[in-house]
Amino acid sequence: MEVEDRADVIEWLADSDPWKRLGYNVNDWDSYFAPLPQGRDSYVLDHDGRVAGIAVLRQKFLLGDYVELLGVAGWARGAGLGGLLLAHVEAVVFERAKNLFVCVSDFNDQARRFYQKQGYQEIGPLPNFLVSGSSEILLRKTSGPAKGK
Repeated sequence: MEVEDRADVIEWLADSDPWKRLGYNVNDWDSYFAPLPQGRDSYVLDHDGRVAGIAVLRQKFLLGDYVELLGVAGWARGAGLGGLLLAHVEAVVFERAKNLFVCVSDFNDQARRFYQKQGYQEIGPLPNFLVSGSSEILLRKTSGPAKGK
């Protein structure tokens, strides 16, 4: 991700669910991306010369890495771009770690189906984690135990 990608990413994140439902707005995203997320790997997906997807990865989380943010612009959804972006993130992670984690909101059925299709298993809920009355569900994909052969 480069600084010039910020405006496009912020614009479509602020106007998309689940982020709107969770109360995120332009100011929240502007703070998150200014400066670019520090101490994290950040990737954008270009499609037809436009920023179509974003992935932010936090290393060293529960003997693996954590996808802090994965999103695809509304205009680019349904073309398999989210799967391509996630596959890239997984390739990077599984070179150095055995586990990759992500959270999805309990009401986000589309994301839950997406991650299940990609081989993620639901570990459990984190009740009232981001907003009252809703849970974030921790998911995990693994290439094997963190220790051992």
